[in-house]
Amino acid sequence: MDKRIGTKKPTAISMPSHVEAQEFTDAKAAVQALSVLYERNTQFLRDAFDRVARGEERDTMHFRAFYPEVRLSTSSYAQIDSRLAFGHVSAPGQYTATITRPDLFDNYLEEQIRLLIRNHGGPVTVQESTTPIPIHFAFLEGTHVESSVADAFTRPLRDLFDVPDLAATDDRIVNGEYETDDLDSIMPLSPFTAQRVDYSLHRLSHYTATRPMHFQNYVLFTNYQFYIDEFCALARGLMAEGGGSYQRFIEPGNLITEAGDDAPTSGVPIGRLPQMPAYHLARDDSSGITMVNIGVGPSNAKTITDHIAVLRPHAWLMLGHCAGLRNTQALGDYVLAHAYVREDHVLDDDLPVWVPIPALAEVQVALEQAVAEITGLEGYDLKRVMRTGTVATIDNRNWELRDQRGPVKRLSQSRAIALDMESATIAANGFRFRVPYGTLLCVSDKPLHGELKLPGMATEFYKRQVAQHLQIGIRALEKLAEMPPEKLHSRKLRSFYEMAFQ
Repeated sequence: MDKRIGTKKPTAISMPSHVEAQEFTDAKAAVQALSVLYERNTQFLRDAFDRVARGEERDTMHFRAFYPEVRLSTSSYAQIDSRLAFGHVSAPGQYTATITRPDLFDNYLEEQIRLLIRNHGGPVTVQESTTPIPIHFAFLEGTHVESSVADAFTRPLRDLFDVPDLAATDDRIVNGEYETDDLDSIMPLSPFTAQRVDYSLHRLSHYTATRPMHFQNYVLFTNYQFYIDEFCALARGLMAEGGGSYQRFIEPGNLITEAGDDAPTSGVPIGRLPQMPAYHLARDDSSGITMVNIGVGPSNAKTITDHIAVLRPHAWLMLGHCAGLRNTQALGDYVLAHAYVREDHVLDDDLPVWVPIPALAEVQVALEQAVAEITGLEGYDLKRVMRTGTVATIDNRNWELRDQRGPVKRLSQSRAIALDMESATIAANGFRFRVPYGTLLCVSDKPLHGELKLPGMATEFYKRQVAQHLQIGIRALEKLAEMPPEKLHSRKLRSFYEMAFQ
């Protein structure tokens, strides 16, 4: 008998029937098997929840179903093409990844499994894992459970179903802190567990008011609503003119404007924007552009990138305003970050500050070329409006109000040319999550030199500069989207002992 008054321990566990493991040498068939298993097990939990809520099922039963998993076994040390940053493991052993939402990740999973089969010359296995699916993650996307339903339960929910387990939703794998007990232990294939992915998918819907399925593989972050307004105007104009290379535009509330339309044809308008609204200029193959207004501060920057990372985007860029630190800079000049001073502190426990965050050549070239194309400048004239250098990110917006001697000395010693509150956080999380990253900022004031925008100047500055800055960011991402993934995903983001999945 449980010591809690008025409760009893469940007498039995109800689970769907066991499914035998299956081997596959065809990636598409493997993903289909994962989908069938996932849909069956989540449906089992949804049905059990409905029966208990209606009083048709005994509340002494515990209902459980497991995530599917994909497994690779290899006994060879065969050398894999070292130019490829992902799609292979480095040593013999057993490797596995729990899988959620195969419907959302079908193309990604098919590509990762195809590479494993090709590179290691053998099958992968699809089977049930030993990780239970929390009931919260079994509901269909958009499901709303009334409070009256919860009130109908006579026992705590966790007595009847498995609930999210923080021990299974951390970042040990991607942080390089995953430890095994012996050489025969199973190693991870993926940077994230299924529960970690599910957790972030739910957070994305909450923070951005758009469904995870709408997110594109190329992401722009900004810290100003001006950029979002310009992005929306550009996207709506594109849709009205036929879409160009894009098929639809999605706004918070999942408002969808199809190419050829001048207004949304589906979705529900929302009365209040979420904390970090997202907008998606989408292509059918997800190679379009997502833009997120993260607001101000490194905490927001970490929060949203923690969650978007599980979607395994191909690149993300920061576009925003910064303080210019050199007297030779002018308002409106661009800063292309090639290094970062990290005084944001939000990632100190995950990525020590002594870890360098390198500039990625492919991203840097795309950004520089985009600036040249959009401004029409080249050579020495281009250097007049864009400077490459170190960007410092801090967590105190009003640092000028304290004793400046310490901060100014550190900024000078680091050769910093710009200061903001988000860029280093976004770049560091890109490094941590193996997502190619870059930063292009626009100088909006020069606090060390007494040059601040007056009200009228600010309005004119934003009108003139935001549109051009945004066009540069979009053009840079379009250039990156034209690259083969194996070229964009740099090996310099991979550690000694890497997961096979991109």
